[in-house]
Amino acid sequence: MASAFGHFGRRSIQFTGFRRILHYDPCNVVQRSTSEIRSFHLNRNVDASIPVAMPALSPTMTEGTIVKWHKKEGDPISPGDMLCDIQTDKAVITFDIEEEGILAKILKAENSKNVKIGSMIAVMVEEGEDWQNAEIPESSESSSEASTSSEPSSAPSAGEPTARIRMSPAARKMMEEYNISSPQTVPATGPHGMVNKGDVLKYIQTQHLTKIDLRKAAQVPPSPQKSTPTTPSTPTSSPVTRVPPSITVSPEGGYQDIETTNMRRVIAKRLTESKTMIPHSYVSIECKVDAAMKLRKKFIASGTKISMNDIIVKAAGYSLQRVQKVNSHWSGDSIQIQPTVDISVAVATDSGLITPIVRNAAELSLSQISSTTKALAVKARDGKLQPQEFQGGSFTISNLGMFGIGEFSAIINPPQTAVLAVGTSVLKPSAEGKPCSYLTVKMSYDSRAIDETEASQFLEKFQQVMENPSLLMV
Repeated sequence: MASAFGHFGRRSIQFTGFRRILHYDPCNVVQRSTSEIRSFHLNRNVDASIPVAMPALSPTMTEGTIVKWHKKEGDPISPGDMLCDIQTDKAVITFDIEEEGILAKILKAENSKNVKIGSMIAVMVEEGEDWQNAEIPESSESSSEASTSSEPSSAPSAGEPTARIRMSPAARKMMEEYNISSPQTVPATGPHGMVNKGDVLKYIQTQHLTKIDLRKAAQVPPSPQKSTPTTPSTPTSSPVTRVPPSITVSPEGGYQDIETTNMRRVIAKRLTESKTMIPHSYVSIECKVDAAMKLRKKFIASGTKISMNDIIVKAAGYSLQRVQKVNSHWSGDSIQIQPTVDISVAVATDSGLITPIVRNAAELSLSQISSTTKALAVKARDGKLQPQEFQGGSFTISNLGMFGIGEFSAIINPPQTAVLAVGTSVLKPSAEGKPCSYLTVKMSYDSRAIDETEASQFLEKFQQVMENPSLLMV
């Protein structure tokens, strides 16, 4: 027994010396391995999670409201599926997801308001993963704050292996389509360094890459080519009915609180910026519209219903083709003459003013303009406009004549450089003493892009065609 204790003591001394030589304690290997395995499984749950952020569904959108979820937790999701309805600053648009997997957690419930763009609204996992125990990744804001507060870590040495780059399924597919062989070249903005679809789209745009034919690529390895920049595709939208603003009555009485919609907030912000930042100038002209009224009656008698506003849109398109400086955008310090005449027509809705676009108005007939404006007006009031139907435009017309307004000044809708305000027609004696109908229009224009001569030339052409509408039939 004594020899056994002596043998154990000698082995203990040798083992203690061995630990000093190795500079670590082999007795802690099992304990460390257990904690590392536990940490591995926890990190695996986080890595398997795919964050879904609030998308930007319009160029002016900064925040949105979750109106309705079309999917519930545990539902499978395929690219192109309708995920949820989001009220933007313009309309209620359905967000179609581009990822594939299972919806694990909904982080923003229905009627969640003022959700900032980029904020996480849901979490997905890949098929086959445990969606019920999916971890919520850290938001980009918290991760960025953590990275700025922490000290910069030392760069890995050449002998150390590089960490695996995580990509969403949609990002991986897009990299294959655009022949991006190295994911390290794409700056990642997703949680835990994940490369998402938006990162790849931005990289494609900056590098001017073109899409390749994957069937041909299987036979001949393609090389990256540079071409005309491709614009990232906007989310496909399926419109739904706009949610009306809620009204609350003050308990003290005497007034009502009407909740401001995102649309009205954006309108207020943009109009304030336009009025304060754009040097507005004004010019007006009076048009004799008896001939235009007779033309309208002829169309109605033949079974084609058109309005005076349709004739005004056509006349504006005719004038914009001949004074192209007015058909422009102001960009930075330059004037961009637009290639087509796309006229935005202001339509009043319960949520605010929206301007659906009559594309290529100068080339359309009066009957085509009439059917187009009617359809757009109905969709605007029902909140069913598609993004491409109200985003863009080269010139705006705002008509308050149906309300009996004789004359008013409109505010320019940037980046456009002009807007035409149309009042009602009034009966006045002409120079010959005969009663005639006169219409007053006033154009607000950006004096940085348009001077007084060009503005006057535009209104001169407009007056000419309104008083001689037969020019529109040529």
